[in-house]
Amino acid sequence: MTSLSKRQFLKSLIGTTALSTWAGLEETLANVTHMSATTLANQEEFWIKIRTAYPVTNDFIQLENGYYSLAAQPVMDGYLKHIQDVNSVSSYYMRTRQFSDKRESQSQLAKLLGCSPDELIITRNTTESLDTVIGGLNWKAGDEAIMALQDYGAMLDMFKLQARRHGIVNRTVSLPNHPKSDEEIVNLYEKAITPRTRLLMVCHMVNITGQILPIRQITEMAHKHNVEVMVDGAHAFGQLNFKMDDLGGCDYYASSLHKWLGTPLGAGILYVRKDKIAPLWPMFADSSVPDDDIRKLNHTGTHPVATDLAIQDAIKFQESIGIERKEARLRYLQHYWTDQVRHHPNIVLNTSEVPARSCAIANVGIAGKPPAELAKSLFSTYKIFTVAIDNPNAGVQGVRVTPHLYTTTAELDTFVKALKELAG
Repeated sequence: MTSLSKRQFLKSLIGTTALSTWAGLEETLANVTHMSATTLANQEEFWIKIRTAYPVTNDFIQLENGYYSLAAQPVMDGYLKHIQDVNSVSSYYMRTRQFSDKRESQSQLAKLLGCSPDELIITRNTTESLDTVIGGLNWKAGDEAIMALQDYGAMLDMFKLQARRHGIVNRTVSLPNHPKSDEEIVNLYEKAITPRTRLLMVCHMVNITGQILPIRQITEMAHKHNVEVMVDGAHAFGQLNFKMDDLGGCDYYASSLHKWLGTPLGAGILYVRKDKIAPLWPMFADSSVPDDDIRKLNHTGTHPVATDLAIQDAIKFQESIGIERKEARLRYLQHYWTDQVRHHPNIVLNTSEVPARSCAIANVGIAGKPPAELAKSLFSTYKIFTVAIDNPNAGVQGVRVTPHLYTTTAELDTFVKALKELAG
């Protein structure tokens, strides 16, 4: 039996892409080539055309894209095609094309992130990626790790597990919602470092407030103390325009692709700096891969390969729009609504007004109203979907609001009106 060529088997990846399902994309983009990303950010007519590429629900206003953002229709078309193609030959594909096609998706992701394909693997999500590192380090009793109260709960739980298992000591800091400077943040982490500190975990973008942290400065500071840095980039990759070189040489980086890159559910990445691969223990054994090969961390058995293939469709869709334009639009949308309510006496914003300190994500509360009650009122009365964040220990009580490229200013006007009415 002769091997099927990639052209024969997965035509959607080389030429006949899912983007062909949206014939107006090239024309729409061609009409704005003369505009800067900042200028284009508030051109509502353009973004309404972009919205047509998304299968947006009419049942409610979707302002909770941070958990899982809606994939564009061209990406979904490609994904469904991959499912059908793989299913049509089943195990034949798995034994002949699976790994080379995954390598191609991996290489494209590495190019986006600005690293070598040999330093990146495709995982299922950020939690799996970061747990691979936390659980893979060769901890000894008394070793210390540093993290923030505002970090994602699953990561904090994994560190607690290592404390139970290995006797490590977890030191937590608390991030201010409105820092005065980058130095304030860097000093906060530095003061927590002791001679026994091995690892510092830091969010690129804090998931509950949207705060962007100065990763380069934190990494450079930590490395001076011989402390490794692991970055939770769950919300940064696909939302912010950056490369690994911008992050000061951090040791580990992870993200979920079904958030802001817009892949189908179940795709993430883990970056491990080349010299840090060999010491990490894999979660699942694979005797066929040497210790210094990052693939040793990726032996998770048979999995849904169509998701890996759809990563290429998501990358192509994002690149057709451009990450600079995407970041500028998302930041514009956030400030469009936050600027209208920031000085309301009964409305509390838990996100900095400084543009460089946030992008799409913001957190807002109403004085005297529990976050769950606010989220419930927004949905039941105004058909606006958000998520309640009630974490008084971390200084964050409100709803997280995450617009996306398909969000319109008219929808945000409805949200602002709702907030003001609920705030009295």
